[in-house]
Amino acid sequence: MKKKHPIIAVTGSSGAGTTTVTEAFKDIFRHNKLNAAIVTGDAFRRYDADEMKQATAKAEERGETISHFGPEANLFNELADLFRDYSETGNGKMRHYVNEENDDAHNQSAGSFTPWEDTPDSDLLFYEGLHGGVVSAHWTRRNMSPSHNVRVKTERREALDNEVDVAQYVDLLVGIVPVVNLEWIQKIDKVKKVKGFSADSVTESILNNLNDYIHFVVPQFSYTDINFQRVPVVDTSNPFIARDVPSPEESKIVIRFREPHKYDLPHIMGQIDTAFMSRPNTMVIPGGYLRHALGVICTPLIRELLD
Repeated sequence: MKKKHPIIAVTGSSGAGTTTVTEAFKDIFRHNKLNAAIVTGDAFRRYDADEMKQATAKAEERGETISHFGPEANLFNELADLFRDYSETGNGKMRHYVNEENDDAHNQSAGSFTPWEDTPDSDLLFYEGLHGGVVSAHWTRRNMSPSHNVRVKTERREALDNEVDVAQYVDLLVGIVPVVNLEWIQKIDKVKKVKGFSADSVTESILNNLNDYIHFVVPQFSYTDINFQRVPVVDTSNPFIARDVPSPEESKIVIRFREPHKYDLPHIMGQIDTAFMSRPNTMVIPGGYLRHALGVICTPLIRELLD
């Protein structure tokens, strides 16, 4: 691990609980008097909201799809540049994606980007988004369209030919992921309530995005130092007819440690009620203890990074 300019990244799809995890890390930073440069994955989208609509429409005319999971809609190289530069110098280029929650702070309309700027003076860089551990080694294995006979468009091939390894610069990579049926339930519920889409249109969106999700999000969880996977203990066998999202109390959190010998697992279990080990590298805790578990597990790691 680097001594001077550590990077912590939380990677996982929208609705997986990354917001809760981000707030937990902010608590850790405050309690330890650490100044973190906060970066979100949305800031490294290729298109603003209006441009994404236009790009999506053009792709549909070609019989293709563009999703926020894939390289066509993201600036993977710029993200890798930020991580590399920050790890080496403590500085790099970043920007913000403006949404309904922060538009007042940036005095811009939601769906736009702020200008590129240098990262502020900080003790560490914290990233939360879809691609904190994306690696290009998996890109060539991707089926480029539902029909294997469709020739890959030149611009897509150029995007996929770039060699990117974001994970190599991250000192602590944390994966946040629900089981897939729960993820779909959360997405359907969120989009229907917030954006007013129909169940059929959300289902179609999930199917269109699934190929990118499999090839650009899922492989990252092979590189994570710790995975937190939420598993419901109620029936989610048909996510498309579920009426509500299982609550944390109706879930378990499965925590996988890539290198379990680096952690004081008996101590961690002693800090979390009813925690148990299902495998030598896997701990199971109640769903409502996610934020507490993050503090217990990650605080010593962050102190070690900055020691």
